Amino acid sequence: MKEYKMKINGNDYAVTIKNMEDNVAEVEVNGSLYKVDVEGVQAPRVVKTPKIVPASTAPSGSTAKVTAEMSSPAATASVVGGNIKSPLPGTILDVMVREGDVVKIGQRLMLLEAMKMENNIDADRDGKVIAIKVRKGDSVLEGDVLITIG
Repeated sequence: MKEYKMKINGNDYAVTIKNMEDNVAEVEVNGSLYKVDVEGVQAPRVVKTPKIVPASTAPSGSTAKVTAEMSSPAATASVVGGNIKSPLPGTILDVMVREGDVVKIGQRLMLLEAMKMENNIDADRDGKVIAIKVRKGDSVLEGDVLITIG
């Protein structure tokens, strides 16, 4: 919330910007609230927060074997059509493969720092590295394509 004192045509105004979503600002002028369209301002890019989903459990009295697997959020990187996408916004710390390398399921491809934690990005399939879309030190957003495996 930003506050301004303005003088327009000799009149004093107390202006407070309450909220800004997309290109619409909610502005209070001398106690009256207005919605104002702002031109020439790009809306900030919204970064989606990952959802935490609890692991399912077997019903009580069941003899089903329950296996829990601990993994970092990045280990479950999104994959669409051979593209491995970033599961979280972060910074690429290391790239362990090159274009043309043959990879196996579970092989470490790169290391992503997200939310002050190091996350392994592993291959979800056997194949050949077709393209690497990022380099060490690059900042990525959730959903950005990191690598393509064919």
